[in-house]
Amino acid sequence: MNNNVTNKSAKFSRGNKDATLAFFQGFLRRPQSVGSVIPSSRFLERRILKLADIGRNDTVVELGPGTGGTTRALLNALGPRGRLLSIEVDREFVELLRDIDDPRLIPHHGSAENIAQILKSHGLGDPDIVISGIPFSTMPAETGRRIVSEIYRVLPQGRTFVAYQLRDRVAELATPVFGKPEVSLELINIPPMRVYKWTAGRKAEPVRETA
Repeated sequence: MNNNVTNKSAKFSRGNKDATLAFFQGFLRRPQSVGSVIPSSRFLERRILKLADIGRNDTVVELGPGTGGTTRALLNALGPRGRLLSIEVDREFVELLRDIDDPRLIPHHGSAENIAQILKSHGLGDPDIVISGIPFSTMPAETGRRIVSEIYRVLPQGRTFVAYQLRDRVAELATPVFGKPEVSLELINIPPMRVYKWTAGRKAEPVRETA
């Protein structure tokens, strides 16, 4: 790991009160697009990283990064050649992401419905992993289906889609496309979150929720 890169990412501290306030303000602006009133816990971030199994040189797409808590955790898992494309609909959140001084990070203001186009606009190929924190339960079902279809379209066979959600709407939308997911439950988070994992091109057997 490049220590300089890691240290730069850490400087925009994950416990920063301004970031927490900005997250809450973002929830007030777009409650349908923000899954919680506070950022993810470090326990949830660890669970996401474990399921995603990020390789050092992977290209990762993050949907709904918010103020960047999970973004920084993802950067810490990536090697110096890894790339992280973080797609966010809230312009003020994008500005916070741009304060993270890390050349591997590409903050993008846009919609998850346009992943393929956004990847192309930044000169990136197909991603190895897509990680989503956007709340599928608060968006129209048709929008959710379009996002899931777009994720499936850009993910090569054998690659990973991970979604952390309060409710199970994402499973309802993604299971017909990806197959049944692996599911785990992170209780040490406000609110507790389910974390779903799919592998593109393979029908995964269901796994019981685990604490």
